[in-house]
Amino acid sequence: MFLKAFKEKSNRKYLDQLLSKRKLNVDDIKIKSLGIIINYDEIEDFKIFDGLVSRLGLEKKNVNIIAYTKDPKSLGNSLNKCFNSEDFGWGGVIKNEEIEEFLNTSYDLLISYYAEDQLYLKLLTAASQSQIKVGLLQSDARINDIIVHTDIQAVKVFSDEVIKYLTVLNKI
Repeated sequence: MFLKAFKEKSNRKYLDQLLSKRKLNVDDIKIKSLGIIINYDEIEDFKIFDGLVSRLGLEKKNVNIIAYTKDPKSLGNSLNKCFNSEDFGWGGVIKNEEIEEFLNTSYDLLISYYAEDQLYLKLLTAASQSQIKVGLLQSDARINDIIVHTDIQAVKVFSDEVIKYLTVLNKI
């Protein structure tokens, strides 16, 4: 228990380092790839993003979803890529090749769809090499470039806002 607190402090320090180095670089390149990070403990239906994906004009092969859960046994076979706190070591070291693969893929857009203030979700969002990061309101505004303040169950409202902002930025 005592070591767990030190491990979390080490990972929070690493998160702060990642967030302080983040530079926003928006250009006119259209969105061709999408990464989605969800908290399976908050929202189990990852197919809720199908409408947004089709509105963005993306093929499903260019969309990558990864889910966090406190209990990986609760997922069953519903998602191919999932992780939990045990997949992170000290100082942000990743011990899961699915997370490594997700982070090594450069996305034009990353959607961080979680409301819970969970360190490992924020760590994954911050470590992603995505051009634009969109998410729900978090305790740390540095995590996402575009923040949509809505309830986690209001996926349609979230999707409409994402489309609106991406249109203004000339990304779709």
